[in-house]
Amino acid sequence: MTVVTGGASGIGAASCRALAAGGAQVAVVDRNPQGAEAVAAEVDGIAVVADVSDEASVNAMVAEVTARLGPIDICFSNAGVATGGDMPTTEPDVWNAQWAVNVMAHVYAVRAVLPGMLERGSGYLVHTASMAGVLTSHGNVTYATTKHAVVGLAEWLSITYHHRGIRVSLIAPLGVRTAMLAGADPRFAAAVAGPIKEPEDIAASVVAAIREERFLVVSDPIAETWMQRKTDDPERWLRGMRRVQQQLEEETPPPN
Repeated sequence: MTVVTGGASGIGAASCRALAAGGAQVAVVDRNPQGAEAVAAEVDGIAVVADVSDEASVNAMVAEVTARLGPIDICFSNAGVATGGDMPTTEPDVWNAQWAVNVMAHVYAVRAVLPGMLERGSGYLVHTASMAGVLTSHGNVTYATTKHAVVGLAEWLSITYHHRGIRVSLIAPLGVRTAMLAGADPRFAAAVAGPIKEPEDIAASVVAAIREERFLVVSDPIAETWMQRKTDDPERWLRGMRRVQQQLEEETPPPN
């Protein structure tokens, strides 16, 4: 039994289809009831409406799914938001809203499903972060910061509970052709997105990672090269990223 949050569109919808094709029974969770119902109908699953930024709503969702379909074996925390922005202009309310969806939604989901998984001695937690959480993301301070937090959470969970039967995968793609990417600031999107992949590409990687019990899922080999450069020489990597930032600001004026 698999739960996918943010399942009505993008990576979430594609993952629902891929997981169902692999034999999973899927609960499509989203705040968009029409979208969730449409995907659920495609995959012969169920649709559950929830606000993943609210713990009570997440708990109610988990209770409903469990009552209807049984224990949750795979919990895929995929819902996310991004608005772009820098430090001086991003208000605390925006920080709080994005922290709630991009980080606390993962925490709430784990708190809800982990006790049962530990009791059974098995379970799988999947977390969508981004390469922005491993490297960074020009022009998007809230997204980069919250996705770094997701990386830290997933690593901690993998280390802490692996010996008790819990497996964890972290999805850290570069650019994916979704509504989020389409709405990104064009001054920075091309620089930070890398090779653009389709949601179906990421979904296939998710299924493969679960089968292989593999922690890190990246969308393109170039991401591994960039990660290695950061690890090998952090100061050199920072100098390069600063040059990119400066060039973007000099060459591309902000939109009107």
